[in-house]
Amino acid sequence: MSVTDLVSSAPVHVCVVYHSPYGHTAKVAQYIAQGAEQAGADVHLISVAAVQWELLDQADIIIIGCPTYMGSLTSALKQFMEDSSKRWLARAWLGKLAAGFTNGGGLSGDKLAVLQQINLFAMQHGMLWAGLPFMPTGRSQQDINRMSSFLGLMTQSDNAGVEVTPPEGDLETARKFGKYLVELKADY
Repeated sequence: MSVTDLVSSAPVHVCVVYHSPYGHTAKVAQYIAQGAEQAGADVHLISVAAVQWELLDQADIIIIGCPTYMGSLTSALKQFMEDSSKRWLARAWLGKLAAGFTNGGGLSGDKLAVLQQINLFAMQHGMLWAGLPFMPTGRSQQDINRMSSFLGLMTQSDNAGVEVTPPEGDLETARKFGKYLVELKADY
């Protein structure tokens, strides 16, 4: 077996970092993780309440998400970003693949602003950004990328409980996104 074979057979290491006060964003993170696992990745879900910095340092892909609150990140995710400053200074995450996701109650709710903030954070770290590549298939709750987002994953949860929202189309988009990111990393 050659060195190239060993490198290509090594699993891709994925960390999905999230803040989820009510469980909806955690549910989306779990579906992203499912998709990444289906593609053969070693996946770790990491709540910002218990950050595992060593896992993040070893990751090939870091996917970051939180709810959209008042058109912005949650304070807990912002604190995670600020706490990463030693890694920023050391360029510890340089060249890692990065992606973002957000969930909110409204169909818009300024989710794009959250994805832009996560994107800028990844760029500050020298990470490589991967957007959501899926064409919208419609606007029903069963459709893929129903919110027509391309910078990252947007999902929507109304006031119903986490057991019924986000809807199936959003969760399937999340699953496909996780799988896509692992396959993308394997290609480069």
